[in-house]
Order: sequence, then C-alpha cells, then structure tokens
Amino acid sequence: MIAGVDIGGTKIAVGMIDDQGKVRARLEGPTSADLGYANALERTTKMLQDAANRARAQITGIGIGSTGPIDPVTGEIGEVNFFPAWKGENPVKDLERLFQVSVAIENDADASALAEAGWGAGKNRARLIYVTIGTGIGVSVVLDGKIYRGVEDCHPEIGHHLIDPSGPECWCGFHGCWESLAAGPAMVAWLQKNAPPDHPHLTKLTAKRICELARENDVWAMRAVENEGRYLGYGMANLVTIFAPDVIVLGGSVMNSADLFLGKIRETIASSCRFVPYEKTELALASLGENANLIGAARVWHHRFGSEGDSRVI
Repeated sequence: MIAGVDIGGTKIAVGMIDDQGKVRARLEGPTSADLGYANALERTTKMLQDAANRARAQITGIGIGSTGPIDPVTGEIGEVNFFPAWKGENPVKDLERLFQVSVAIENDADASALAEAGWGAGKNRARLIYVTIGTGIGVSVVLDGKIYRGVEDCHPEIGHHLIDPSGPECWCGFHGCWESLAAGPAMVAWLQKNAPPDHPHLTKLTAKRICELARENDVWAMRAVENEGRYLGYGMANLVTIFAPDVIVLGGSVMNSADLFLGKIRETIASSCRFVPYEKTELALASLGENANLIGAARVWHHRFGSEGDSRVI
C-alpha cells in the first residue's frame, strides 16, 4: 500500500491507500504550524506508523499533497501563508530518510486532479481539467496521465485568468480575474453589493447560505446564483476553447450545490465555444468524496514512481 499525506492549513491527514484507490486506514491532527516544522514532522511520522499498523500493511511509498506553493521536483516548501516559517523545509527528503521509501509531493489541486484521472470521474480520459471552486478557484490540467507544468515546473494559475477588466481587484494583480468573480466569496460580495439595504440576509452570509436561500426562492439569492453560474461558465468556456478537453471535473465546496449552476454553465459554454466540439467535453462532478485529498496524495506517488507514471514532467 501507499501512504498518503495531506498537508493543509488547519490539519494534516494521513492514510493507507490500496492500488484501487481505497482508503484502508485514516488519521488526522491539527497542523499547529506555530509549533514548528520539526514538531509537525514528528507527529506526521507517528500517524503514518499508526495508520500502517491499523491497515496491517507495510508502507511501500509515500505521496504528499500540500497546500502550496511547493516545488514538486525538489520537494521544498515555498512561501505558504498558513506556515511561513516552514519555507525551505523538505518533507520529501525527511520522510525518505525516516521510512527508507520513495516519496513524492505535489500541489494539492494537482494531487486531486491525479486522483480523479486515475481512480475517479476522469478515469480513462486522455485530456482532463480539474477545477475546484471554494474560497478560491484552483485548476489543474492532466494530459495523457501527466500533469501539465509551466516554465520552471510551476503550477499555472488558471484560476486567475482575466474574465472582466472592470471587475473587482484581486491580490493576483488583475481586476476581474476568474477567482475574483466566481469563487465563493465573490458570490457573497455580489449579493451584498447589489441587494437592497433592507434585505434580511446580508449578515453572516456564505456561499453555502446563499445556495440554501436560493432553494427557498429568495429572489436576490437566486440572482446571485445565476450570476455565479454565468461567471463560472465564462471561465469554463475559456478552458473548453483553449484545451478542448475530454472532461472537466468539478470539485470544491461551491460544487456541493452544483445543480444550481450547471444549467447556466452549460448554456454559457454552448453560446461561446463555436470553434471547438464543445458538446464532446463532459462536465463531471468530483467523485472521490471526503477522502479525495488523501487518495490524491497516494496518486502522486503512482504518478511519479508507479507503473503508470515516471519521474518525467511536461
């Protein structure tokens, strides 16, 4: 079995995953970044040992999916907002030393994309794009089973491509990038800006709450959902036009209410992608559930070292 490690801003999860993508044991604990990297490494090591014991299996490799930026080639952690003091630390080399097995790491969005491509909604598809929509928008491209990388092996930030230059400012430098217009907080910002001051639901709003209100036929929530579907559609239409993929797999917390948006997304794609066979691109929902990040972490190892992958990047 392959051990998976999911490093997030608030928690670290580990698990043992078999060669069918099934989680056989799972443990998690707080990231507690303020306690330092060495402390986190020690706790992660202990959880990995416990998970292997619970699964009654030997760890034969370790895959890591981490919030980024991280360097997938060297294994080093970059400038991550959640744990800035960890910059330059290298969990790949440390876990290789501790467990004497091969270890690989990827950005968590790329890890999830690999999982869906290998064991999920994108299985047996040559051209897959994974889009996760939550507090931000993350995008990963998998071509013929390989992650597409940019210059210096960077992760292309497709979630920040320009949609509307008159839109809101984003920390990426653009006004009106896709994330600033279509991530969960953007839906909240739109409703708060456009609804009348006496609207009864302007405080403690979340994207989830807006979707609930839309199902209750709240007029302004329904308008916010329509606006969200349109802007999600603009970004998806660009992906279809540029890549003409076999499938776009949709994940993230906003997609828990996918039925509210898919109609508008499809309508926007159909009206915008006349030069490619857009009807051949399937929109599929992420299929691996609450263990998707752990499964993705294990898939990182298979991508790098397994029979279906190797150490090359494109």
